[in-house]
Amino acid sequence: MNLTDYQCSGFFDEMFETNGQIRPHYQVLGDRIKELYLDDLVEKQQRLDQSFLEQGITFTVYNNDAGTERIFPFDLIPRIIPKDEWRLLEQGLVQRITALNLFLYDIYHEQNILNNGTVPRELVMSAPHFRPEMMGVDVPQDVYIHICGTDLIRDDQGNYLVLEDNGRCPSGVSYMLENRAAMKRAFPNLYSDSQVQPVDIYPDELLAALRHTAPQGKVNPTCVLLTPGVYNSAYFEHAFLAREMGIEIVEGQDLIASNGFIYMRTTKGLERVDVIYRRIDDEFLDPTVFRKDSLLGVPGLIDAYRRGNVTLANAIGTGVADDKVLYYYVPRIIEYYLDQEPILQSVPTYLASVEEDRKYILDNLESLVVKAANEAGGYGMLMGPTASKKEIEKFRKLVSENPRNYIAQPVVSLSRHPTVIDGELYGRHVDLRPYVLYGEKVSIIPGGLTRVALVKGSLVVNSSQGGGSKDTWVLH
Repeated sequence: MNLTDYQCSGFFDEMFETNGQIRPHYQVLGDRIKELYLDDLVEKQQRLDQSFLEQGITFTVYNNDAGTERIFPFDLIPRIIPKDEWRLLEQGLVQRITALNLFLYDIYHEQNILNNGTVPRELVMSAPHFRPEMMGVDVPQDVYIHICGTDLIRDDQGNYLVLEDNGRCPSGVSYMLENRAAMKRAFPNLYSDSQVQPVDIYPDELLAALRHTAPQGKVNPTCVLLTPGVYNSAYFEHAFLAREMGIEIVEGQDLIASNGFIYMRTTKGLERVDVIYRRIDDEFLDPTVFRKDSLLGVPGLIDAYRRGNVTLANAIGTGVADDKVLYYYVPRIIEYYLDQEPILQSVPTYLASVEEDRKYILDNLESLVVKAANEAGGYGMLMGPTASKKEIEKFRKLVSENPRNYIAQPVVSLSRHPTVIDGELYGRHVDLRPYVLYGEKVSIIPGGLTRVALVKGSLVVNSSQGGGSKDTWVLH
């Protein structure tokens, strides 16, 4: 393939310097791409797409006339991160999850950070995912966020920035693992020559983290994965992870609460459950406490949880740390609990609940990205520069009527990466979701899910909005 026609100007390109030279850590990959015939690459791509389809590696898109079940698009050109760069990311991610866990413990116990005004009390109390039911409840090992998927982007200078934290039920890790398996099949020699750190340790690390936070005194705890069922958009991932960890995948109807404990129905009778890796949002977990119309949860689960007889991962109430308004305060949270400067910087953020910020937002909607505080998957968002006048006016009304629910940020020129589109190599915008596990220690899988905006010019990488993914290679 000819790389000389590739356009790398205007953005930070992961593979190429501004003068068109291949970055040193991409040299082995660049040499291999030059040797490839375009037809070979297209054929490999088609074989992998067919393999993904046969294995059921899909996701579900709701509210779309084109159909709901889709292959998660996968691009064959891997993203590569040198080990020194990765080490900095690891340090920043460890710092971040440590501070967020301390924050969650505090707001559900003494609330010191709220009492002294470091974080405004009203913002936490009004957060949709703040759970008063968790006040004073101790969770095993004081770990609230066991699994975190922190989204990182790079600006036009190549600086890593945290875009958001996903501390409720972060998804996508199965695609990270399947992408790696696919790349090993497609380019076995390139993979071995590149000295890539493995990611297949994730299921073992996840299981170890779950077991570490089991109720006190449980030596060999029984862990299960609780799924909403086969119609959930991430069901493939639920089944995949349960299988890889060697634990049961269950739905709410498979569990029963009795005398303050949770049991699983089996062919041999009831078996006590100690740890639930739940992939169900808080409000659906127990109809006796949250939504009374939920058929997905387990009546009595929260009682057993509050008694300390079962562990939920992630803990109930972690969604406060996902709130995009609270994102603004994470640098202060890090400084407050750890007495450290943030290693990873945040995107500059304006809060619509602050009068001065709100005026700025309303005056500059056409040049900002406006986000609802608790939406995910690219929904509830205005991309000002590409929005219609009708969309801008819609958000002007939304922000004015409910300022607590909106933030705004400048448009960040996400880094780009060579991506195969219709048999040609084009630059497409990417982000990175590393997966962080908090058990006996903080463990970060070397790589993560690189998501790529396949639509030309788009900065939205979410699969639900037309995005795909790449394998992420962290070098030894």
